[in-house]
Amino acid sequence: MKIAQRLKFLALIVVTLGLVIGCAGTTEEEAKPQGDAASAIAAAEKAYKIALDEQYAWRDTGKIIKKAKKALKAGNEAKAIKLANKAKKEAEDAVAQKYSELDRLKDILGTTEVKSRSAASAGDYQVVSGDNLWDISGKAEVYSNPYQWPLIYKANKDQIKDADLIYPGQNLTIDQGASASDIDAAVNHAKTRGSWSIGVVESSDTDYLSK
Repeated sequence: MKIAQRLKFLALIVVTLGLVIGCAGTTEEEAKPQGDAASAIAAAEKAYKIALDEQYAWRDTGKIIKKAKKALKAGNEAKAIKLANKAKKEAEDAVAQKYSELDRLKDILGTTEVKSRSAASAGDYQVVSGDNLWDISGKAEVYSNPYQWPLIYKANKDQIKDADLIYPGQNLTIDQGASASDIDAAVNHAKTRGSWSIGVVESSDTDYLSK
C-alpha cells in the first residue's frame, strides 16, 4: 500500500512539473512571435524609408505596414509578420524596379551625353537625349521640382503616351500657369503613382489625366 501511495505521489509530481514546464514553454512561444513581428515591421519600415528616399515607393506599401501594426496590436502576430514581409518586399522591389527601368530607358534613348537645353520659345522645352520628365521638371528653368513632372505629362498628353518614355526632338509645352491645386495634385500623383514600366501606360497615370 505504501509503495502504491508513493508511486501515486511521484506520478502526481511528474504531472505537476509537466504542466509547469508546458506553461513556461507556451509563454516563451507566445512571446517569440511578437518579437519576430516587431522586427519584421521594423525591417519593413526601414525598406519603405529607403524607397521613399529614392522617390519610388509604391502607394500601398505604407498602408500594408499600418495593417501589420494593427494586426500586432490585436495579438495576431502571424498576420503581422506576413503583412510586414509583404511590405518589405514591395519596398525592395520598388527600388530595384526604379534602377532597372532607368537602365532600360538609357538603352532606349541612347547614352549620348546630355546636351544643354535647346533654345525654344518661353514655356516650351525641347527634349534631348537622356532626358526624362523627372529630370526636366527638376531643372531650374522649368519647375525646380522633379515631383511636378505630371504637369508636363498632362500638358503634353497628346504627344506623350507613356510618361516614362519621351524622345529627343519632342517640343514639350511647359505649363507655367498651373494653379496651386494643380501643382498639389501633380506632386501627390508623383509620390503615390506606384509601380511603372516603360512602354506601358499605367492605370494610375490614366486616372490622373482624367481629373
